[in-house]
Amino acid sequence: MDFSKFLADDFDVKGWVNGAFKVVQKDAPGKTDAHASTLVMKLQLFIQEVNNSIEESSSQALQNMPRVLRDIEALKQEASFLKDQMILVKEDIKKFEQDTVQSMQVLVEIDQVKSRMQLAAEALQEADKWSTLSADIEETFKTQDVAVISGKLTAMQGSLAMLVDTPDYSEKCVQLEALKNRLEALTSTQIVSTFNSLATDQAKLFVRVFTEMDRMPQLLAYYYKCHKAQLLSVWESICQSDAPLKQQLSEFYDTLLSTWHTQLQWSSQVFKNPCEVLTVLMIQTLGAMVPTIPDCIAVALKRYTGDCRVDVLLELHQTAANFSRSLEAAMQPQLGACECNLLKVAELVSCVYSPYKTYQMQYGELEETNLLIQLSAVPLERGEVLDCVLELTHSVQKVFGLAAAAVDRCVKFTDGLGMCGLIKALRALFSKYVSDFSVTLQSIRKKYKLEDTPTSEVFTEDWTAFQNSVRIIATCGELLRQCGAFEQQLSNKILGRAGCFLWEGFNPRSLTGLQEGVAERRSQKNPWQEYNYLQQTNTAEYNTLLETLHSLKEKGTGNSSLLAETHSTLTRLNQQANQLAFDSVFLQIKQQLFLLNKPEVCHGVFSPTLTDDLPAFSLSPQEYITNIGQYIMSLPLHLEPFVTQEDPALELALHTGKLPYPPEQGEHNPHATKQLATDIDYLSNVMDALGLQTSRSLQNIVTLLRAKPDEYRQTAKPLPRRLVSAIATMRGLEY
Repeated sequence: MDFSKFLADDFDVKGWVNGAFKVVQKDAPGKTDAHASTLVMKLQLFIQEVNNSIEESSSQALQNMPRVLRDIEALKQEASFLKDQMILVKEDIKKFEQDTVQSMQVLVEIDQVKSRMQLAAEALQEADKWSTLSADIEETFKTQDVAVISGKLTAMQGSLAMLVDTPDYSEKCVQLEALKNRLEALTSTQIVSTFNSLATDQAKLFVRVFTEMDRMPQLLAYYYKCHKAQLLSVWESICQSDAPLKQQLSEFYDTLLSTWHTQLQWSSQVFKNPCEVLTVLMIQTLGAMVPTIPDCIAVALKRYTGDCRVDVLLELHQTAANFSRSLEAAMQPQLGACECNLLKVAELVSCVYSPYKTYQMQYGELEETNLLIQLSAVPLERGEVLDCVLELTHSVQKVFGLAAAAVDRCVKFTDGLGMCGLIKALRALFSKYVSDFSVTLQSIRKKYKLEDTPTSEVFTEDWTAFQNSVRIIATCGELLRQCGAFEQQLSNKILGRAGCFLWEGFNPRSLTGLQEGVAERRSQKNPWQEYNYLQQTNTAEYNTLLETLHSLKEKGTGNSSLLAETHSTLTRLNQQANQLAFDSVFLQIKQQLFLLNKPEVCHGVFSPTLTDDLPAFSLSPQEYITNIGQYIMSLPLHLEPFVTQEDPALELALHTGKLPYPPEQGEHNPHATKQLATDIDYLSNVMDALGLQTSRSLQNIVTLLRAKPDEYRQTAKPLPRRLVSAIATMRGLEY
């Protein structure tokens, strides 16, 4: 029987018993009771054996306890003795330190004297070495072995470093520099040949020699001179061709880019900082070009008129931008690994873009001239009125096309930094356009004789002027609609491109924020993305730009007010168009009302022989008002073509405009007053027939016209004072 299970932590009595009886049930199913008795007997024997073992172990432990206690006492005594010994050793060490401190100080001073003596000995050796080397240097130069001469000069330079305090130190420095100049002159021809032929091993030798002589800048000057001369020769050859300047620049930029790739591979084997070396080469080459790029641009612009200059500048700038992106991509591995001198890279970026800085600062004026010249090619005035209306309609897309093209040019040419100049140019564009539009409206008024005094007494209906006027109103509505959409597009483009110059946390009211932003920009690792001609040239305009960008970002591009002045101008233009439509409709009405001012007509209509006591129901509408009523009744028929189709532009124009009113007529006698009230009643019936409600002002006028003179003041109390005063003046009443 396995009794080890009784020692397990997870011992289960039921499980153990069931397991013990499973074997019996398989082998001898009928002997369960006998097996149980045997199992109980074995357990009792095991219990007795365990009890005996426990008793034996307890007895042995009791016998060993006195010896264990003696051992513990002995260990305690030894620990106390060890503690006393440690105290004695500590006191001995302390006493030794006190007795030897003076001796240690003497030893330190002796060591210092020894070190000084060694330095003096080395100085004497170096002085003797300088004398030996200076005596042998002439023989060494005769060998013309660059490596040997360099080794001698390096040794002399080391010796000279130990002779700083000697009286003739300055003379020795002059002597050493003269020897270095001799070596440089001796090797100059070889250096030029080496750099021209790109001999790697020989170049490495010269780099080592000039590094040891502390003359690496002089060696780099030879390198720059050799390759700069080659590049400038290429530029001179390109300038002699008849190709356009854009093609010439593109070809030269390709040469610079090819030189970068080939020289970088070679320079990486020779120089420790090849990226910086090539960056300086590019800077010096761009700065030494003859003729210079600015001069070439100035000559090229003289060949073009004002409307083409911006496009020419944009093409040339795009060529430089393409070269810039290609060179940035070629430099990217070194930029990412921080192997480039960022100040030199920033200088190179400035060299690439500086020829265009002057024109970028003048972008606003250049763009304004360009837009106004292009706008002059957009005709608005034609001989026939219908042709004028069609030209006005077509001009909307043209003028906003010009504006959109200007935005694209601004983004490409100035990276959005010329936004302030662009806004001025756009305002000038729309101002001139609105002015031309307004002149055309005045011309249309003259063609329709809206300003002339009516002469014909024959009533004729001519709705042509009104229909054309409605079309012009729709054009004004389209102008307003497109102005809003264009303003949002302008905001999105400018913020999307120039928004990168607006750092996080910018506050236009905080000078600290401006300084932190500049520091944050300078801490970035890619000068190609940081170039900002506006910040370098005009800080005030740059701050204005930042404030505008911040406002766009805070308020949202949908709520910008970049073209608020233009929108107001277009609103006034829309009002002129509404006035034109009203005057064209009112032309025939004006003719009928004008007849009332003629004595013979006025005598027939408002006869002074009629008395004031004539009842109102006996009066009938006069011919002039019935003509006006019939004329107004036909108005819906002519409006129908414009309202049956949905026209958002027309709705916007009508909603924005305000309906003008005709001027007041002169003074009326009592009978004329009653007749006028009757005529207005007739006009109200016409309005009812059209499904329109008579305005409150017209109802008030009828009330004041029907009021008796002695009751006029009481009737007028709840009514508007201005209207009351006007009617009183017309009726000749004192109020």
